[in-house]
Amino acid sequence: MAQIDELKDVVRKLRSEDGCPWDKVQTHESLKPELIEEASEVLSGINVYLETGNGDSMKEELGDLLLQIVFHASLAEDEGLFTFEDVAETVKNKMIERHPHVFGEVKVDGVGEVLTNWEEIKKNQKKGKEWMDAGLPKAFEEAKDLIEKAKERKGFK
Repeated sequence: MAQIDELKDVVRKLRSEDGCPWDKVQTHESLKPELIEEASEVLSGINVYLETGNGDSMKEELGDLLLQIVFHASLAEDEGLFTFEDVAETVKNKMIERHPHVFGEVKVDGVGEVLTNWEEIKKNQKKGKEWMDAGLPKAFEEAKDLIEKAKERKGFK
């Protein structure tokens, strides 16, 4: 995990008093376009890999998406919300809980049963937090708008 720690240090330096003027003024809101653009570029990198067998683009774009995650976690830490470690711990625990056939004693018979169990576990995990998904339709529309703006910035429109 030394590279993750080094990346976190780079982000801290970029956002520090003597860091980059652009990075210092970024917020969760202002970084939304970059997040959507980088996620789209990961899709492109995957497609390049599938078409050519060359994973260089996918590696680079996954790194850029990881930078977005580290950057948002750094902002959240400064705001007293959570840390990158909290993010990693949360997803680790979620994956362990959603894979009782791997990390527990549950026996499954194929992918279909795994998916059925996954959905049931996910539903139970989200009980009482259904309100959190209420904003998804608006977020999907926002993502579409941000993708259109990214296309314009990249000269594809």
